[in-house]
Order: sequence, then structure tokens, then C-alpha cells
Amino acid sequence: MDQFLSQIFAVIHQIPYGNVSTYGQVAKLAGYPGYARHVGKALGNLPKNSKLPWHRVINSRGEISLKGSSFDRQKGKLEEEGVVVNLAGKIRLK
Repeated sequence: MDQFLSQIFAVIHQIPYGNVSTYGQVAKLAGYPGYARHVGKALGNLPKNSKLPWHRVINSRGEISLKGSSFDRQKGKLEEEGVVVNLAGKIRLK
């Protein structure tokens, strides 16, 4: 695995249970400011059985970016952790 992915996954792994972070925040904390889209692409390529808490990463507007069944899956995982997600997939960024 290359350095970029290692750094990104290390940051995502540290997002606490019941909390969220944005793609941009993850990129910045990993040392790659401005690489939010690359974070999204990396998460999109995760294997189905990944243990990484990918569901804790949302867009800068505080919304789930995924569509369809993937949206429902992420929303469900966040709600299981106590994160309040409205019907449109919006989460309050505190």
C-alpha cells in the first residue's frame, strides 16, 4: 500500500465511535490538504469486508455523499453509533 493510502487509512481509523469527519479534514490531517476527492476515491475502492470505519467520513456540507443502497448502509451504520442523520443524509457538524 502506498504512503498516501496508509496515511489516509490511519486518520480514518482514529475517528472516534459516534463521530464523523469530512473528506477534507481527513486529507488535511493525513498531510494532504486539498486531496478530499482522493480520500473519497480511496474509500470507494475499499473491499466490502473492510474493518475501517469508512462510514464516519462525510462531505464538507455535513452530508452523506453516497446514493441508493450505499447511502442507506452508511446512514444505518452512523445511526447505530448514535449519530443523528436526517432523511436527506445531513449530519450536524459540531
